[in-house]
Amino acid sequence: MGRMWMRRILLRQNSLPRLKPPMACLLTPATLQKPISSPFLKPSPPTLAPLASSHRRSLSTATAFSLPDPLVSLDGISSHFGRDDGVGTSNKGLKVLLKGMTYDELEKWVQSHGYRPGQALMLWKRLYGNGIWAHHSDQLEGLNKDFKKMLSENAEFKALSLKQVITAADGTRKILFTLEDGLVIETVVIPSDSSRNTVCVSSQVGCAMNCQFCYTGRMGLRRHLTAAEIVEQAVFARCLLTSEVGDITNVVFMGMGEPLQNIDNVLKATDIMLHDQGLHFSPRKITVSTSGLVPQLRRFLKESNCALAVSLNATTDEVRNWIMPINRKYNIGLLLQTLREELRFKNNYKVLFEYVMLAGVNDSIEDARRLADLVQGIPCKINLLSFNPHGGSQFRPTSDEKMIEFRNLLAEAGCVVFLRSSRGDDQMAACGQLGNPGAIQAPLLRVPEQFKMAMEVSV
Repeated sequence: MGRMWMRRILLRQNSLPRLKPPMACLLTPATLQKPISSPFLKPSPPTLAPLASSHRRSLSTATAFSLPDPLVSLDGISSHFGRDDGVGTSNKGLKVLLKGMTYDELEKWVQSHGYRPGQALMLWKRLYGNGIWAHHSDQLEGLNKDFKKMLSENAEFKALSLKQVITAADGTRKILFTLEDGLVIETVVIPSDSSRNTVCVSSQVGCAMNCQFCYTGRMGLRRHLTAAEIVEQAVFARCLLTSEVGDITNVVFMGMGEPLQNIDNVLKATDIMLHDQGLHFSPRKITVSTSGLVPQLRRFLKESNCALAVSLNATTDEVRNWIMPINRKYNIGLLLQTLREELRFKNNYKVLFEYVMLAGVNDSIEDARRLADLVQGIPCKINLLSFNPHGGSQFRPTSDEKMIEFRNLLAEAGCVVFLRSSRGDDQMAACGQLGNPGAIQAPLLRVPEQFKMAMEVSV
């Protein structure tokens, strides 16, 4: 795997906080809820509550590329752990993390300890299937006694510790997990009146993309999540909430982070989620979102049959350079041309374009017409999303009336387009609202002259 170079904020090493387990969530009365009763919930100190209320986003990739100046990795904080072969390990005695292995890797590992491949399948089903979702060796009923003893000595079942579950007014659940190094990530479960229930997973702690409308982007990038840490978010979602909301049918990589910046672990996690003897998600019901990392996007479309979402959010390079700095490296033209080229080799496949509407910035009639022209020739659907405010945000949401007008113009131009309502925004569980930036934050970029009036109205 190539080395990844990142531009860093100009901060001295000794001016940064030392890594230690996060302080408990200093939750306000409005957000503090009793912990749910669960054998997996470990007592932990409170965590830092978000500053305000409203929505989601995040993605990841570990192949080499240089990031434009406004993209952020916090020097002295970014860290990685795990084995070079991609099989995660726990710091507790360097035990192997079971959920960091694909089925083939698990089978080989089981055989290396002198057990039959059939034992690997039985273990796999207890980790991911049969409604067991084992988190420790005591839950491995039916397995050979010696095999269970070997597992307890050499393997770790859990990559995450459940910290808290917060329920929003609309039934959306935000789940906070503590990682082994003390960092905290957030996962969201979005129930539906239909049979579609979605878990929104994180792929990084923080995000380097510095999208100006996203709360997670204020954090900078702390580190990538391992495959085990990604997969276990989906396992916990099923284990904790299936009895309440029904089966979790869909996975979206739209939590904290840029998934395609952590592409090795994201592809491995999707492979584990797809296995028909385990979690058994359908490839078309796993959606990986990206801000537009072109080399990793090409690789994803070649290697994966999972769905792809592209966070577009602007119709000109001038606006996208400002609100999504990754555009300074991979501009709109290159991004869309790459999609046209790669989708020729995909049968019956449509990309999803996400478009967060920002009042006075990207929601004009001219923007609607340009967007319809830009996506011509690309098999696609378009989701129009309302901006979800958060502490310190410069933007305000487009009105419902203007969003409907924008949607109608796209539909008249022949686009398949949907208006998506915010979910969980009263508990900072909606799109663009996850994470806790803390004292050291990524920089806000200079507002282009023609948008200063719109920004002044929003303050």
